[in-house]
Amino acid sequence: MTKDLSLAIDVGTGSVRAALVDDRGRVLAIAAQEHEQIVPAFGWSEQRPLDWWRGVVQAIRSVLDQVEDARGRIVAIAACGQMHGTVLIDDDGQLTRKTVPLWNDKRTIGHVTAFEAAHRPKDYLGESSNPPTPAWPAFKLQWIRDNDSDAYHRATAVMMPKDFINLRLTGERAMDRTEACASFLMNPETGNWSESMCDMLGLDRSKLLPIRNPLDILGTVTQAAALETGLLAGTPVLVGCADYPAALLGSGVCRPGLGSEVMGTSSIITAISRKPLLDPSISNVGTVEGNWGAFMLLESGGDAMRWARRAFHEKQLGYSEIVEKAAQAPAGSDRLFFVPYLAGERFGDHRNARAQFFGLAAAHGLAHMHRAVLEGVAFAVKRHITIMEEASGEKLERIIASGGGARTKLWMTIKASVYGIPIVVPQEAECGIVGCAAMAATATGQFGSIEAAAGRYVSFSEEIHPDPAWAETYRPMQAFFEKLYHHSQALYDDLDRLPS
Repeated sequence: MTKDLSLAIDVGTGSVRAALVDDRGRVLAIAAQEHEQIVPAFGWSEQRPLDWWRGVVQAIRSVLDQVEDARGRIVAIAACGQMHGTVLIDDDGQLTRKTVPLWNDKRTIGHVTAFEAAHRPKDYLGESSNPPTPAWPAFKLQWIRDNDSDAYHRATAVMMPKDFINLRLTGERAMDRTEACASFLMNPETGNWSESMCDMLGLDRSKLLPIRNPLDILGTVTQAAALETGLLAGTPVLVGCADYPAALLGSGVCRPGLGSEVMGTSSIITAISRKPLLDPSISNVGTVEGNWGAFMLLESGGDAMRWARRAFHEKQLGYSEIVEKAAQAPAGSDRLFFVPYLAGERFGDHRNARAQFFGLAAAHGLAHMHRAVLEGVAFAVKRHITIMEEASGEKLERIIASGGGARTKLWMTIKASVYGIPIVVPQEAECGIVGCAAMAATATGQFGSIEAAAGRYVSFSEEIHPDPAWAETYRPMQAFFEKLYHHSQALYDDLDRLPS
């Protein structure tokens, strides 16, 4: 039987998904199983790893039923998953905690604050490649050590969500470099665990698994896993990678000069570079092909549109109607600015930043305000692009956009004009699934390189170029936005001190 299919598994925050992808990168079948987030306290977010596994079993069985002779045609399995969910396993492969804190869990804020008070960026950036944040597994391990010491001490291995699925499929344990470098514990120069970071944080180095290449074959499907899932025992399983690097690969973002913008609730802008950009405002994640994805996150991307819909229309207008209204205003919104920090900033000295309209005059109307919201998000992301370009010394040639915001043509044209960079949109929206399939195909010899696999599997639906007239309007506005951003910093602490 011809081995012409890859099985991709994506362990997401809202669901696990399985998909069968053919040797041309086409998604033939996909199935999802939802799971819940558990919120035992404000700012906490947990899930049960066994819920992920149950979902994976059901999703795999569903796609196997959709494609003829699928189980015998699968050449390899590649999984990706939500990042930073910190799973603890004992010697027997059993969980030492039934739930794990997720990427969006904020319970570690006290540990992060204490770390920042005790250390300056020069102490840790070269060893960790990242600034501190509650998301990193290193701080989650500190919290578990201090608050659930039995679970911490019984654990012999720390792994991420997709690694737990791989363990259940193969019985083998490993972590890949894309997950390890986003733990706050991997030295970017050596590619190994940092002894100094473990010492600085008081963590047990022996609990950290070997760091493997995402394209390595980790093992094969065991007889027990085959009985549960319906897969063929002996099917190869890759080490795999985190979901964001998989999506970068599956959208074709795999060489310096290319950037990615995920236009969802937040706006995540990523620039591919040869080395991590060591700057207190920039985060870095390893990529599948061996480069680095330097990224910055704007908390209010699509969420700014959601806020405007609620605040101005009490959710009675649809997003398409809001965009139509924004299109009635001229480029630049007649010098009306929107500073989009509705949820503050993730890094920096003023995480308590606020949003504001500036320059509002009697002649402005609702159309101006809606367009200013779209433009304000673009100005804020452009600010991040400039920071990353200055840190790397390289200009972005093209941005590949994904997420819900990428479907809004007006917003895409505004962004291309503000950035001065063409924006393209992948034909296949399931970028993480395509990335996993490209990894499986490369690991089994169908392609000579992962870049070649991405080139074959990824195509684009359209390319949006800057509007020259709009770009001319936005260039001086960007400079003013930077001034407005910096002058506003002095007011946030004073605002917080006012009576609520």
